[in-house]
Amino acid sequence: MKKLLMGLILLGVLVSGAFAGGSKEKGVELDMFISQPEYADAIRALIAEYKKVAPDVTINYETTQDSYPALLKGRLNSGSVPDIFTSTAGAEIDSYKEYSLNLAGQPLASAMIPAVADGFKSLSDGSGPYGFAIKGNFFGILYNKDIFEKAGIAEFPRTLDALETACQKIADLGVKPFTSGFAEWWVYKHMAMHFVGAASPDALALVKKFERGTAKISDYPRLYNDFFRYVDLVKKYGDDKPLETTLDREIAAFANGQAAMTNGQGAWIEEDSLKINPKLRIGFAGYPVSDNPADCKVVTGADQAMRVSNSSKHQKELLDFVNWWYTSDYGKSWFANIAKVVPPISAGTVPNLEVPKQGAVLVQKEGSLPLTIIYSTDAFHTAFGEAMQAYVGGTATKDQTCAQIERQWIAIDGGSR
Repeated sequence: MKKLLMGLILLGVLVSGAFAGGSKEKGVELDMFISQPEYADAIRALIAEYKKVAPDVTINYETTQDSYPALLKGRLNSGSVPDIFTSTAGAEIDSYKEYSLNLAGQPLASAMIPAVADGFKSLSDGSGPYGFAIKGNFFGILYNKDIFEKAGIAEFPRTLDALETACQKIADLGVKPFTSGFAEWWVYKHMAMHFVGAASPDALALVKKFERGTAKISDYPRLYNDFFRYVDLVKKYGDDKPLETTLDREIAAFANGQAAMTNGQGAWIEEDSLKINPKLRIGFAGYPVSDNPADCKVVTGADQAMRVSNSSKHQKELLDFVNWWYTSDYGKSWFANIAKVVPPISAGTVPNLEVPKQGAVLVQKEGSLPLTIIYSTDAFHTAFGEAMQAYVGGTATKDQTCAQIERQWIAIDGGSR
């Protein structure tokens, strides 16, 4: 009986030890669900490097571009809040504030360029930041220098008239002047912000007017005339089936020399383009948005916020990871050397790529237009993209499209501030 009792005690110790060991062996799992699949390889490299630092932490990484806002909202509404998720900066900060950790006082907040961190603060009370940037950015038109030279175009066109002339010269070579990306809803917001930024000296005040319903698109020539003229030019001189041109198809057409200019893109497509064609000579410029060459400027800033869940079961491990990302030697070099992006941190260096280098020169020389996409939510931008797709597809007139956009601005963002 004594032997049996001792045996049961030993068995109990072994079982409890097995459970304890199993729990320790499993470690901590963090869920990262973000947009921007163009950085998938770089993010996987980052996660693999962090595994060396914290072997007991497993980061489950998932990314998508299509319908990301809707998918994210579905997860939030079901209570399955990812440990790390993304939204746009600016107006969208308050939209997800209830799910996001205030990162004020964290090392990564101090490491961020102050102007970038400001874009992640609440517009209602100034608290935050409620996110951090995966990158700084440059938005504009990437163009193929070889095609431009072959067409006899010495300088990138800075007015809409000059752009139309350049398009015809390129078309005469048998090359598509544009590849549009019109299948992607977010391409339209990247186009439109150049025209919104040029439409008023106070673009934020203008956006607020649209949200309140006190302004009409037809009141602003840069929007009603010039933006739609630009869209028409891209459609006329672009892909045969523009509403089927996704991001990957746009990159492929540009990289392979099938199209001379991109649309709705920026620094983030350069590396993928060069993977397809390492000999591609890339030029970078702002959008021609009017008949005034001075309005042709690039846009720079950080438009995407990486959010840290305030309900994570593993808050310490989560903060350890994101702070390591921004402050470790590997993390600080990751932006320029691995992700090949404009670093959002003060200690970063510009990557050896043409768009960041040319963009930095253009901003220093000419200044930049404001990052107006962060003034509206992605819910509005999605509706805006859908309205523009109807226009491009010929199922809505310009006036019908403008009326639809105005209604959506009021309905979706009208109560946000």
